[in-house]
Amino acid sequence: MNFMTRFYRNPILSGRFISENILKVLPVLLTAGVLFFATACEENPSKIGAGLLPGTDYVTIKSTDSMNVKSYTMYQESVQSQYPGVSYLGDMWDPYFGTSTGEFVSQLWLQDSLTTADFVAVDSVQLHLKILTVKGDTAAGHILKISEISKMLYYNVDTVYYSNQFPSLTGHSWTAELPSLRADTVNDIVVTFDTAFGGYLTRNKPMGFMSNDEADFRSFFKGLQFEIVPSAKPVFMSLSIASVTSTGTPVNYFTVYTHNGYQVSEAYNFLLDAQHNSAKYNLFTHTFSDAEPDKMIQHINDGYPDTLTYLQNMNGVYTRIDIPFLKGLKSDPNFTNVAINKARLIIPFVTDATDPVYAKTIPSTVYLRYLTSKGAKYLVRDADPNIGPGATFYDGTPDTTTAFAYNINIATYLQDYLKDKTDSITSDLELFVPSTSGYNAVLAANKNHRRVKFEITYTKF
Repeated sequence: MNFMTRFYRNPILSGRFISENILKVLPVLLTAGVLFFATACEENPSKIGAGLLPGTDYVTIKSTDSMNVKSYTMYQESVQSQYPGVSYLGDMWDPYFGTSTGEFVSQLWLQDSLTTADFVAVDSVQLHLKILTVKGDTAAGHILKISEISKMLYYNVDTVYYSNQFPSLTGHSWTAELPSLRADTVNDIVVTFDTAFGGYLTRNKPMGFMSNDEADFRSFFKGLQFEIVPSAKPVFMSLSIASVTSTGTPVNYFTVYTHNGYQVSEAYNFLLDAQHNSAKYNLFTHTFSDAEPDKMIQHINDGYPDTLTYLQNMNGVYTRIDIPFLKGLKSDPNFTNVAINKARLIIPFVTDATDPVYAKTIPSTVYLRYLTSKGAKYLVRDADPNIGPGATFYDGTPDTTTAFAYNINIATYLQDYLKDKTDSITSDLELFVPSTSGYNAVLAANKNHRRVKFEITYTKF
């Protein structure tokens, strides 16, 4: 990274010259004064931190590669995944990342009470799903499996569910074949289950009601785990089972069709995306060893600074960023009063020349978070949409024409870090893609010939 700053050396003027021709000297003095005040408030960036350049070298333009950025591939198998905006079903394979599997667990919300129902038989059971995205094999015949869970789920701020928290099951499960699907578009599908499932759901009519004050249907039927049975031609789907508003229309639900002794038909809906709060969470499994041998991730959580790091969706691997310079800057008493004008990370991404499709499928945005001294993680304020007035330009998007890199502006974060007197904001940074991102990324790192760069410009008061 190049640091450029203007310097002015005041001329040494003899007393005899001034006394003999003051009119000629005056313009020189005025010019020197203007330049002095114009540059006095601009700090030499090549002096940032401890000992980047000699303290006496103030004359020529200097460049330095002293601010190294170190990157490491990390993975946390267990992450919070309750109340997701998007859920996943199926398997997805990637030559670098291996096999990723998505499943979810959800309560069912009974839309209409069963307590006064007089039906005598179940005629059919249909599951309505609004599939947002589809990848992989779209042919009909994939098997959807639903399994009854044995422990009740709870919806409250104190209850946390994790991505590897596979529920205990009762042993009751049901399967159904999916219809054919269309890639790259929304699919509204109907899946038909055996009537035995409908009979099991409705077998205890007195418990067929919803209440927040007493044990209700959710305590009788705890919920379901949803999964796609693995196959040689996998499919991977996303859908939203997040609770809709009181005026919203659920689109993911079971309908149990019945008739009574007079052959009068009735239909009862069991909602996934209920118009009320209901508990649910995602399950993720990542099998990195399924990747192609020459592309498989070699170092995860071992602190080895490899030439590549990785970003993966569905709470997969992420990249830890270490900028040792930041700690030195904060501890330097000469930099207690600085305004960060610019701070930017430039992180090259790697495309696979042997796979043109893969080269085009990189995340449209990557995100940066920092760790607190207590271990909590927050988006840097530059990227946080909730910081309100004063938000800065984060970017986080890829340059796909010239630099082939992600540009990430972190001036606000760095200013927060330097001003934090409690040391609650740390310099530990993590680069990741959201769980909902459709794509993964491979990044250049450490001693790669396309190294990560950190640029900074500041003003000292």
